[in-house]
Amino acid sequence: MSGPDDHVIVLFGATGDLAKRKLLPGLFHLATAGLLPDGYRIVGSTPARSAMRDAFRALAHDAVATFGRSKPTGPVWKTFEESLSFGAADPQDPGPLLAAVRAAEESLGGASRRLFHLAIPPSAFASIIGLLGDTDLAKNAKVIVEKPFGTDLASAQALNETIHTVFDESQVFRIDHFLGKESVDNILALRFANGMFEPIWNRDHISYVQVDVPETLGLEGRAHFYEGTGAFRDMIVTHLIQVLGIVAMDPPVSLAARPLRDEKDKVFEALRPIEPAHVVRGQYEGYRDEPGVAPDSSTETFTALRMEVDNWRWVGVPFYLRSGKSLAQRRQVITLGLREPPLRMFATELTDQRQDCGNKIVIDFGDPGWIAAAFLAKEPGPAMRLEPATMTFGYAGSFCEENGLEGYERLILDAMLGDQSLFTRSDGIEHIWRASTPLLENPPPVQPYAPGSWGPEPAISELIAPHPWHLPEAVQMFPGTGT
Repeated sequence: MSGPDDHVIVLFGATGDLAKRKLLPGLFHLATAGLLPDGYRIVGSTPARSAMRDAFRALAHDAVATFGRSKPTGPVWKTFEESLSFGAADPQDPGPLLAAVRAAEESLGGASRRLFHLAIPPSAFASIIGLLGDTDLAKNAKVIVEKPFGTDLASAQALNETIHTVFDESQVFRIDHFLGKESVDNILALRFANGMFEPIWNRDHISYVQVDVPETLGLEGRAHFYEGTGAFRDMIVTHLIQVLGIVAMDPPVSLAARPLRDEKDKVFEALRPIEPAHVVRGQYEGYRDEPGVAPDSSTETFTALRMEVDNWRWVGVPFYLRSGKSLAQRRQVITLGLREPPLRMFATELTDQRQDCGNKIVIDFGDPGWIAAAFLAKEPGPAMRLEPATMTFGYAGSFCEENGLEGYERLILDAMLGDQSLFTRSDGIEHIWRASTPLLENPPPVQPYAPGSWGPEPAISELIAPHPWHLPEAVQMFPGTGT
């Protein structure tokens, strides 16, 4: 793979939490891995007017030291640090930003490309995009847009219209770090490179699919953001349905951006409208006591729901999605439940209690991730007794892990290369919000659940019956593989 052209990367929101935790450490790891261009400059930007060049370099050093995999030392750090500059982004006075970008481009001594990363609240998108258009900075540039991509269909359409007044869709990279994970990308390899899996990846052989992403963390001081968002908008729309698209898509003619995204977006177009009766909304006990949370808040910190993909491959197969705060474990797991054989030649009393432990394909897409096939095998002895067994592949130790990139690192590199394969397209986002409209217009009431549990019972078990949730059973089935 050839490397990216020389780039000037502009980080809007350069002093924010995302920049400190992910973007600056990720860019430096790309530098240490030799994956940044030969010539690059990084311009930090916020609305602040104060002189920030030295302060920005100090902030970047602290961010990399605290959150990075590669420590800020040696000649690579010296080069990286020298690439950093700062230019305030004030729509009323764009001069400092223009000067910083021009100085960065001139220091590269030739033609370079521009990449803008909008790590800013959605309320600031319009003014920054307008600034980029008014100053011609957007010309022949690329822009990375952070979630949320709207809060409903109308706002998503308005956001897309705002972006498209300045940027063509070919210039827009809507980023979801889940899609940059090695283990999510490996779903494509698992399905399409192995003849044992793709023939059974359909309604004839799969009875249900689960995408389960519980979190142990609570609000972590993000009450203002979370009160206006909730678990469905924060996790289900942005992350879990995107993973569903990868799991459910038909084979593309190639892994190039257009055919890959075409097939994923066909899944989103085929989503049936979400029925509120097929949704469980929960709120962990004590949430309303959190600073910044309304005492009568109806914001959900947990969502479990049933979705259906109304196409030839998946009609009749339920997709169960679950995510929430303050749950029992932090996991990221996809489970495909295989249909039982048509003839049950084994005694019912021997198989019923074990059937739910077998006949599954399980994909853990946490880092580093693993894939397992769960099945039933005969227990040694004179009687025909069945016990669950597994065949497992784990990324940890199987390849050189130093070659791996975290989600943001992979996607920032892809954006520099102009590869939109793992980024979300505007029509796909609008299809998802269109399917979500019945739920957003008529959400069921939130139900309390205990922190450290798996969600509101018995509602979540009733939602998925007669199937069980694979978690927490996976904790016992695959010891030592949890994230």
